[in-house]
Amino acid sequence: MTRLRDGAATAVAVLVTVTGCTADQTEGTSGPQRTGSGGAALAAAGSLTVKGRASKTGYSRDRFGSAWADTDSNSCDTRDDILKRDLKQVKFTGGTCKVSYGLLKPDPYSGKEITYRRGRSQVDIDHVVALSDAWQKGAKYWDPSKRIALANDPLNLIAVDASTNRGKGDGDAATWLPPDKAYRCTYVAAQVAVKKKYGLWVTAAEQSAMKKVLAACPAQKLPTGGSPTKAPERFRAR
Repeated sequence: MTRLRDGAATAVAVLVTVTGCTADQTEGTSGPQRTGSGGAALAAAGSLTVKGRASKTGYSRDRFGSAWADTDSNSCDTRDDILKRDLKQVKFTGGTCKVSYGLLKPDPYSGKEITYRRGRSQVDIDHVVALSDAWQKGAKYWDPSKRIALANDPLNLIAVDASTNRGKGDGDAATWLPPDKAYRCTYVAAQVAVKKKYGLWVTAAEQSAMKKVLAACPAQKLPTGGSPTKAPERFRAR
């Protein structure tokens, strides 16, 4: 799918754990938004629908719309919105949208400090629930506007170290977790929140992995917020 971060914030609130999964744990700044009641993440994981993984046939990134569409109509693309939210010491080129520099301090997945410079590939914006995974667990059957919403929802997006993220691929909680164990409760809670919000199912192995992680932090809150589950009418998936 931690420590406090002071990066620029969007309209959503962001909270973090300090050293791991503790009874007072709340959500991370690089991660999803406002939190719900204590312990909600573990309960929500148990409430997700369990089914087998469907075929990947028909999947392409284009089925989720153009990359980083400005679905919130703030005149900045989604990638720059997340960079502004998650990086510290942010600098811009030509206004207040295009992020040219910032620090990922720390990277939630590896715990390292990463310097972002535009045009280089040190930082990825990761879909916490990978789009391919979503396709195989319900998104294949959605209206295009819902797929576009998922691809651009701040609840499902986080700035992370690119090299660490490449190892994730389209893995779910059963096949990949962040190397930084202190962030795993926050990460899994975010995956649960996204799947619950959008009505995606999980495999039995995935649900078991989610419960195993969250059992170590039973007071973990469930992040909420992000954007609506339907993109504006002007957006259409190809």
